[in-house]
Amino acid sequence: MSDTADTSDPKVEWLTVAGDVDTWRSLGLTVTTEGLIPLVGASIRIVAATGDQESGITGWALSGVEAVPEIDGLVTEVVAPMAPTYAQHPLRASGLDHVVVSTADLERTSAAIAVATHCELKRIREVGTMRQGFHRIGRGGLMVELVERPDLPAGPASFWGLVLIVDDIDAAYELIGSERISPPKDAVQPGRRIATIRADVGLGLPVALMTP
Repeated sequence: MSDTADTSDPKVEWLTVAGDVDTWRSLGLTVTTEGLIPLVGASIRIVAATGDQESGITGWALSGVEAVPEIDGLVTEVVAPMAPTYAQHPLRASGLDHVVVSTADLERTSAAIAVATHCELKRIREVGTMRQGFHRIGRGGLMVELVERPDLPAGPASFWGLVLIVDDIDAAYELIGSERISPPKDAVQPGRRIATIRADVGLGLPVALMTP
């Protein structure tokens, strides 16, 4: 980790997820000996869950930003840009579509992300009592979806879940099996389809698959 970084092109290098490597491999994802699931753009890094650390997204690693320990409660590691790392995934996963962040104060979390990354809020979408805000980190980088709900307690933001892009969602459904993933259905985004990994698979966080 460096104290300063070139802030010209911020990027999410990886999401750090506490969990079991074999469980992620069972979905058809290739995991390196270092615990990395290499993807185009932002990758996923699996670390062992400890006694005081529940499974789920524990933080993220950013490059191209000034060093900060956290962004409105989101644990942040600032790293040098990672060299491209490629892997063939039986699941035919190609990248991360977006990561979901829960917050009791969308404006506060959005402002913190904008200050740290210089990536401004793109838009806000209202769905009933829920509000969603969207930041894209860097040029063509990872989308961060902020979700504000009135039932969330006051406090810092937290990572909630992620969505993986797969080339063929029907083949992914057959590979994983109907007992571990919901049937593919139309997504909110026109022309795209989505399926959700069932909670009892044991990933420790909500994970969905989506077509490009």
